[in-house]
Amino acid sequence: MLRVSSLKFAYPEAERPVINNVSFDVRAGEIVSLLGPSGCGKSTILRLVSGLLPANEGALDWPQGQKRLSFVFQDAALMPWATVLENVLLPLSLTGISAQDKDAALHTLRAVGLDGLAARYPQKLSGGQRMRVSIARALVARPELLLLDEPFAALDEILRFHMNEMLLKLRREQGWSALFVTHSIYEAAYLSDRILVIKNGMIKGEIKPKLDRRAPVSEQRSSAAFTTAVAETSMLLEAES
Repeated sequence: MLRVSSLKFAYPEAERPVINNVSFDVRAGEIVSLLGPSGCGKSTILRLVSGLLPANEGALDWPQGQKRLSFVFQDAALMPWATVLENVLLPLSLTGISAQDKDAALHTLRAVGLDGLAARYPQKLSGGQRMRVSIARALVARPELLLLDEPFAALDEILRFHMNEMLLKLRREQGWSALFVTHSIYEAAYLSDRILVIKNGMIKGEIKPKLDRRAPVSEQRSSAAFTTAVAETSMLLEAES
């Protein structure tokens, strides 16, 4: 789906590049996590892929043609004066909103567990509900590649687990691929088809969790495959640069 080759990016007058010779690919239907310490360049990679930042060097290649992208930021960034439904419809508003668009938005709200909240305003929602609205807003545009920049970082651990489950369910039903930025080794090990460990703007290694997605959630999280993925990822993060 996407091939990233030798990507470099530096802010003007910076002492060193934020991203330095990064190469990886994203295949159809998979979730690839970008994991690393704060300031290592994870979010910058998302912005380069989305076109929000221009690369200094390197290339983004779409072998089957440019894909539809949607971005979910760490802050839900909802319009406080607009209802939940109006927030979700925002990506479609530039082309005019039809009855079919409204039906699609309501369907997406049901998919993220917000059925019945379409007329509510953001200030009346919990943090988890606001993030679900943000995800629904991204999905209503029917993306082929979803970019997620630490969307669950501000949530408590129990709610975060529920949101992880929701994300995997939506991926199964809708078939998009995702680049997922996170600080959590456990979240990356559970969600990902592949984990790219990033330090100092470079990819230090790749881990492939091999969880049995047919097994119950509790068995997946307690499996040897999950434990191995966590251990291997931790070792890469702790290794000398």
